[in-house]
Amino acid sequence: MTDNNSNFLKMSEKVAFDKDHRRKINFNISRYDQAVDKGKKRFVNLELSRQRAYSVKHKVLSHLDKYLVEFETNFQRNGGKVIWAVNGQDAVKEILKLLEKEKIEKVVKSKSMTTEEIDLNEALEKKKIKVFETDLGEFIVQTAGEKPYHIVTPAMHKSKEDVAALYHDKFGLPDGSTPEEITLFTRKLLREEYRQSGAGITGANFLIADTGSVAVTENEGNALLSMAFPKLHIVIAGIEKILPSVDDLDLFWPLLATHGTGQTMTVYNSLLSGPSSDESGPSQMVVVLLDNGRTNLLAKTRQRSALGCIRCGACLNVCPVYKNIGGYTYDTTYSGPIGAVITPHLKNMEDYQHLSFASTICGACTEVCPVKIPLHEMLLINRNEAVTEKLVSSSDRSIIKKSTFVLNSRKLLDMTSGGTKNIVLKYFVGKAWGSRRKLPMLADKSFSQLWSELEEQKKKE
Repeated sequence: MTDNNSNFLKMSEKVAFDKDHRRKINFNISRYDQAVDKGKKRFVNLELSRQRAYSVKHKVLSHLDKYLVEFETNFQRNGGKVIWAVNGQDAVKEILKLLEKEKIEKVVKSKSMTTEEIDLNEALEKKKIKVFETDLGEFIVQTAGEKPYHIVTPAMHKSKEDVAALYHDKFGLPDGSTPEEITLFTRKLLREEYRQSGAGITGANFLIADTGSVAVTENEGNALLSMAFPKLHIVIAGIEKILPSVDDLDLFWPLLATHGTGQTMTVYNSLLSGPSSDESGPSQMVVVLLDNGRTNLLAKTRQRSALGCIRCGACLNVCPVYKNIGGYTYDTTYSGPIGAVITPHLKNMEDYQHLSFASTICGACTEVCPVKIPLHEMLLINRNEAVTEKLVSSSDRSIIKKSTFVLNSRKLLDMTSGGTKNIVLKYFVGKAWGSRRKLPMLADKSFSQLWSELEEQKKKE
């Protein structure tokens, strides 16, 4: 068992039985569920929209090299600059070079999971560059010294009372401040930082190949301000974020909004095609295209469609495992079902294969995915790969091998009594089953035996 797996199991047990944590998560996800159920009803044919989105993403991933070159060509034609980064270290290095060249000591940053993936904030702080998260949820977790808990809702694990206590401790706001008071305080504090910062850093929800544009979606306007005030705008995006045409946005923007927050459309949807031609915006715009293991996943024919994920977070919100163990237990940038699928390939299978086993395979994640990624099937494929490569523990391999042999033999299943079977089950499975769950009892007779007895009785009658 790897250290990652051992830590995962310990953290899972701790969080799963934290009643206060469970209360907060269930409350926040229940609010999401209500909004999304209502939002989905606005689609005349949601299944058709999902299928079209899947088809577009399938086309992109089948010809990703072509679309990336098309995006680069058109974006540069618009006056922008493109930097290709093989991994997170390359991306950070190039970003630091840009900031040092312009002598920038302060940046504002909008919500971006890709920047979390490469630990950009930590790298900037080491170079004495101040960085301010401008999304309210991101600002809250940054102030608390934490990482985002959820792909879409960074502070989902905090109640309004938790946030009020944090602001009282860090900023001296009155104890018990309301969400409205906290929001107004944050707005006033950040508004000054927008004006003073030399660079704005954002992610990208989509990269549009035919126009060379960056599409950014948000609800607070903080990304707009991060892009508008500073003279340098840096975009960090995974290479999989490509859409072929600007016309595809009328499909993907509503799907993202509805599955992410239950909205018909998010409040602000921006399309940026390069630096400003006057003094009203950034004089430089740079897109950093990040691989960081994505081509490893692209090479996996059966799993590559996971790169079609649009980061709506829907699979996390329906996952019974995520709702019980929370986002931090995964110890990865991308948690929940999508994180369990992609992390072993973005990082390495040996250290993260256990995430694919942390699932009930109920299929709820697949049912809600707006781009029809068969997530539960990919979790099984990952498991198979881990077993085939002998990355699971020897004891687990032994149990799987022996149980498969027994379960494939009707003779062995029928030759012992129920009492004997239960003793064997307790001996081999009891410890893995855990002390908090009651091991099920096997019946004295198997279905095959009962069926045979029933057939014999019918003959006598």
